[in-house]
Amino acid sequence: MPEPPVPPPPAMLAPWKGPFGGVPPWDKVAPEAFPAAFERAMAAQRREIGRITANPRAPTFANTIAALERSGRMLERVNALFEVHAGTLKLGAMARVEQEVMPRLAAFADEIIQDPELFRRIEAVRSGPGHPGSGRDPEQRRLVWHTHTRFVRAGARLDGPGKARVQAINQRLADLYTRFGQNVLDEETRQFTVIEREADLAGLPEAYRDAAARAAAAMDLPGRWVIANTRSAVEPFLTLAEHRGLRERVWRTFVRRCDNGGATDNNALIPEILVLRRERARLLGYPSHAHWSLEPTMARTPERALALLEAVWKPAVARVRAEVAEMLAGGAPAPIAPWDYRFHMERLKRARHRLDVTELQPYLQLDRLREAMFWAAGRLYGLTFAPVQGVPLPHPDVAVWAVRGAGGRHAGLWYFDPFARPGKNSGAWMSSYRRQEPGVAPIVSNNANFVQGAPGAPVLVSWDDAVTLFHEFGHALHGLLSQVRHPDLSGTAVPCDFVEFPSQLNEHWLQTPELLERFALHHRTGEPVPRALVDALQRAATFSQGFQTLEYLASAMLDLKFHLAEDPPADPAAFERAELDRLGMPEEVAMRHRPTHFSHIFSCEEYAAGYYAYLWADALTADAWEAFLEAGGPWDPEVAERLRGAVLAVGNTVDQAEAFRAFRGREVDTAALMRKRGFQD
Repeated sequence: MPEPPVPPPPAMLAPWKGPFGGVPPWDKVAPEAFPAAFERAMAAQRREIGRITANPRAPTFANTIAALERSGRMLERVNALFEVHAGTLKLGAMARVEQEVMPRLAAFADEIIQDPELFRRIEAVRSGPGHPGSGRDPEQRRLVWHTHTRFVRAGARLDGPGKARVQAINQRLADLYTRFGQNVLDEETRQFTVIEREADLAGLPEAYRDAAARAAAAMDLPGRWVIANTRSAVEPFLTLAEHRGLRERVWRTFVRRCDNGGATDNNALIPEILVLRRERARLLGYPSHAHWSLEPTMARTPERALALLEAVWKPAVARVRAEVAEMLAGGAPAPIAPWDYRFHMERLKRARHRLDVTELQPYLQLDRLREAMFWAAGRLYGLTFAPVQGVPLPHPDVAVWAVRGAGGRHAGLWYFDPFARPGKNSGAWMSSYRRQEPGVAPIVSNNANFVQGAPGAPVLVSWDDAVTLFHEFGHALHGLLSQVRHPDLSGTAVPCDFVEFPSQLNEHWLQTPELLERFALHHRTGEPVPRALVDALQRAATFSQGFQTLEYLASAMLDLKFHLAEDPPADPAAFERAELDRLGMPEEVAMRHRPTHFSHIFSCEEYAAGYYAYLWADALTADAWEAFLEAGGPWDPEVAERLRGAVLAVGNTVDQAEAFRAFRGREVDTAALMRKRGFQD
């Protein structure tokens, strides 16, 4: 007989208690109780929606749209707790729980979308007085449009058989996404490279060696060094390790994640995901998943997204050809393989710009960089950050800061989970635990996978990881600075090709001399980073842009091609090779994300057919940064206030193109993207 469900502790369901308007009760979570907690939360929302649909009064904004937005608060709270455990604490029962819960959540979402009486009321509000969109003001009209569009795009207008098929597809996809992501995490955890001889670590800095030794000791491999199968461990190794054979071995282990046969191979999952997405799109009236996915974005169509990618492809390929020629002229042995590119470009950068990343890293202390982010946010937006003690934490690595805005107003909480550990997804990301609305301050988090230092020792990070830290904090600021009335439209609830704009823009303040000279302090001497190193960073801003752009572009192009294919490929690897050959991908460069571990597009839907978004958003970013430079410089208060008011505060209450025009005073100048990457003067 199956075991009876574990009843959830009351705190998993109740409104959050404690300071700051309530905080997540991490100390009261029982992971094995999530299935029962979700059942209770779904039942609660089912009753709330029943009251909406049973209301005898005519549908209005207040009794239908706003009431629907208010429903499901218990479910939101349970899901916030669940997502943190699924993403950062996937140990013990959590993998099984995730596999059980995700299809049930997909079915419940469809149950709401497919409720005919609920949709009838939404349609009545939508087509009521003041059509299009009935509401007393623009934000209400935007919420009506957003709600109606969400229901229509999810199949609310389908007939009975169509709704049933969409529901079956969504439940199957939820299962496939969960398995795909769990397979990637499994191979990143179980696969690694062991180095036996210290001589084979030549070129790697002391901090990296120490971290690799600690990783080996944790695996009961004393006297050896372990290179984890994650990007934050692999990319520094490929950049600095002199042992070419080991670079190849580490590279191959990394790029072949979930492409090795066996239980964690994802090749069989990809075709089924693509076939189901195509079928669902056609049921919903779209020629492809890409057309369905991009409709609500800034790009609108896959053709526009592809046009931007293709416009950058040729300059990026030309730059790669030039970079390869420069490396060979500088003494790099031919041929240059993908596991050689970073290494030889790093040597070329040292020679040309007198910039050595190993000289820079001792100045990049994680704690100081965190303070630098706070300082920049204070100077730009008037925010202050104060550490919080005595609140529940999901893990001892996590710390919390209270955020205050102008006049000391409480603006939210920021949770920081910086270190890699078993059961935690790789990479870096921002999460929202509670959305902003009037009287309710947001709670957001940033998550990373830095390698923890020895007890009492500073954590030193690479320049690339420092950039990522500022990038993710840009997402957090987007959530914290939200000032809207309706939580469904708050903060980062915007299309993927706009949500990356504030985060990519925030990266730029890291490289400013004012910030680096104040916060990039040597971990032993306390001396600020030499101005010569800062100047070298500025000179090398567009260095290796061919490689960096092309490895990303190849992944973005393949993402769209997968989702535009008339017949989804049965062999993802063969499709990958054919498309890269057609594009003329230089053999010296590999895709940033190969299909079998491309979690952005196969473990969820947010970026499926949407990986192009980083380039689209970077066009906005480049133009926005030029707005600062054209004014008083990176810290110009008038431009910063315009950015806050026109972009960061408004969430999804206005069309994103309109928000950018309000900030910039005109349409985006896409030539700024080419200038930023050094492809155009």
